[in-house]
Amino acid sequence: MPKNTLRDRSRALTKTNKIALAGVATLGAAALAFSAVPSGGQTTTTDAAAPAQVAFSAEPVKGVKADVTDQLAGASLKVQAIEAKQKAAAETAAKEKAAAQAAAAEKAERQREAKAAASRSVERIAFQPVAAKKAYGNNLDGWIREALSIMKSKGIPGSYHGLHKNIMRESSGNPNAINNWDINAINGIPSKGLLQVIPPTFKAYHVPGTSWNIYDPVANITAAANYAADRYGSIDNVNSAY
Repeated sequence: MPKNTLRDRSRALTKTNKIALAGVATLGAAALAFSAVPSGGQTTTTDAAAPAQVAFSAEPVKGVKADVTDQLAGASLKVQAIEAKQKAAAETAAKEKAAAQAAAAEKAERQREAKAAASRSVERIAFQPVAAKKAYGNNLDGWIREALSIMKSKGIPGSYHGLHKNIMRESSGNPNAINNWDINAINGIPSKGLLQVIPPTFKAYHVPGTSWNIYDPVANITAAANYAADRYGSIDNVNSAY
């Protein structure tokens, strides 16, 4: 058996003592930890483990913030566009309404003016004095005078005396007189009326505005005077059958 030297024993003792002291220290610490737990409580350690520090990068946050800002800006632009359209539509509707009202007012004004003009026209017609037609007697004197008035308006020459003398010679003043014996009668176109005018002559020299009845006194006189003016210059120049 080998012999232990004093130094060897001293080293062994020292190592053993260190182990023993470490164990005692460990047990003491455990005892202190358990002694701090209240009665009926759960057994925990007095010192909680410190939370691990988590490092966050600022870049993702910046990216999210930028996205939100862009979205808000886009939404704002959309709202502004909608509001602009609504405003434009409202302005257009207002303009159309104003134009329609103006057109209606103008139409109403035109209608009022037309009505007023019609009313004034009716008033003028109602209050305008009507020129009285000159009355002529229904006799030889009246027929001659009315014929002279028409002849004057048509530019046909003749006088009261020239008409009267030829009427008395031709028909004695009878508007229904007819010649059934002369050459005209033989030819089937007898002379008729106050101035004994044959139908073809009456038709050719009829004066507009007078009757087409050859026996009508005024129509017969004016047609005969018109024929005499064309052939003789005036009825005043006729002193016999013509």
